[in-house]
Amino acid sequence: MTSKTKKVSTTYAWAMLLLAGVFEIGYALSVAGSEAFTIINWSVSAVVFFLLTLYSLSVALKSIDVGIGYAVWAGIGAIGASVFGAIVFDQTLSLLQAFWLSVIILGVVWLKLASSEKAQVEPSRLVSN
Repeated sequence: MTSKTKKVSTTYAWAMLLLAGVFEIGYALSVAGSEAFTIINWSVSAVVFFLLTLYSLSVALKSIDVGIGYAVWAGIGAIGASVFGAIVFDQTLSLLQAFWLSVIILGVVWLKLASSEKAQVEPSRLVSN
């Protein structure tokens, strides 16, 4: 990537990634509510959230590595869809499922911490003289 392509600040990129995750939750819930795209309001909502999540994710990936960005985005979507699916659609969320979702949350937090500028090691420091 050129430096011109990577102009999005890290803070802005992470904010866009979090926003993309929120839109992903809206998309997942809308798809579930659309009942295979047979209910028009939910279907339109799904299309709107789909476009918003893809746009926000693409902006975030200008500065965040795709593997990290995708993992965080998918984690936010999975957790949010599980929690809000239980609330909106009265779906079951067991204690064991909640535990494993918390493991995903911890993984996302550690990915963010590991990708911070302070945690990055310069390649020149890895090579001993």
